Order: sequence, then structure tokens, then C-alpha cells
Amino acid sequence: MSYLYETHCHSCQCSRCAHSTSTELVLAYHAAGHAGLVLTDHFILGNTAIDRSLPWDIQMHLYHDAYLQAKDLGDTLDFDVIFGIEHACEGAEYLCYGIDLPFLLSHPEIPHLPLDRFAHLVHEYGGILIQAHPFRWAPAGSPLRTDLIDGIEVYNAGNSPEANRNAQNAAQEHMILTSGGDIHLATDQRIGTAGIRLPYRIHDEKELVTALKERHHAPILP
Repeated sequence: MSYLYETHCHSCQCSRCAHSTSTELVLAYHAAGHAGLVLTDHFILGNTAIDRSLPWDIQMHLYHDAYLQAKDLGDTLDFDVIFGIEHACEGAEYLCYGIDLPFLLSHPEIPHLPLDRFAHLVHEYGGILIQAHPFRWAPAGSPLRTDLIDGIEVYNAGNSPEANRNAQNAAQEHMILTSGGDIHLATDQRIGTAGIRLPYRIHDEKELVTALKERHHAPILP
């Protein structure tokens, strides 16, 4: 038996480009037969819906609330909801797994950090960085920061076939390979066409990171 997990989706509470709430996403993925999802809303430097003029702690609690709402519903449905972020930095975006609200509250300097410093903080905390939708904007052959990231999305349902091919060709042996729907709408027909398969369930950020690091997953590819 395998368990399906979405690794990349957005709610309208935190992502300006999204059209569905985090609870609507939970209902959609649960109906599609998934065991869970990782909510990866655009973080403060990305296309966020959070008011950046607010104090940092209020921003972080508002951002985290979308996850809490989804998790509360997920718990009633026996559906796993895991926290993540999509962080924009130095012209690219990175899915960050393994961090939590205390980490974010402790680092109000994140919006001002270069990628190497942000990656150091994440790794020190036990988290990982996956480059989201590589080659969506950059031309083929543009370098990935393989010295700083842990893996890449080799398939993103929102990428062009060419961009996905370039990502798969760029994958290196040491990298964690993932697949993500990049879903912004609960009625999107692409729900279920991307994500990861696992032979067991995962329930939180640490279990997700362990499963990915140990390569227990298989990316869902078309």
C-alpha cells in the first residue's frame, strides 16, 4: 500500500495568487484519495497575502494560522497536514521543509538574509531546501545552487514540459527529487497528478524530512 502526499500547494489566506482556503484544499485532496499535504504558502518575500507592515510576530502568527486551520480539519478527517513555506530569495523560490513557527518567530532577519545564510539556519534547525519549479523563468543551463540546496522539484504541474525536462536533466545523484502540484485552487484538475508516494504515513515536519532524506519516497511523474 502506498500513501500520496502533495508537497507544494497554496492557500488564499497567505498566497496572493491562490483562490482557495487551506481547509478547501484539505477537502479536495482528501476527496482525491491523498493521505495528506504539505502547505507551502508564499513566504514574506514572495507573493504573500500577509501585510508586511505588521510586526514580525503578528505576520508569522497570521501566516501560521492557515496551516492551523487546515490541520484542525485534517485531524477530524484522519488526513495529515504538514507545515512548510515557499521562500523567495535571490531570484528563485525554495520549498522549505522541517521548520515551524518557533523557528520563524526566532528569525525576524530572514527577509534580509542571502540564500547561504538562510540555508545555514534551516540546516542547523534540521530542515531542508528543495528548489521549486526550476527553469520556470531561467533559461536552460542556468546554474542551480547545488552547494546550498538539498533537492529539486523534478516535476511541477505548473511548469512547461521543457522546464520539467530541464529539471530532470539537472538532477544530481546526491539530490532529493520531488514532485509538486503547485496547486492554488481546490477545483484544479491537476490535483493528484503530482506529489510523492510513501510506503507509510507521515504526520509532521520531522517525519517528512526523514522520509525525504532517507529516499523512502517516490516522486509522482506523468
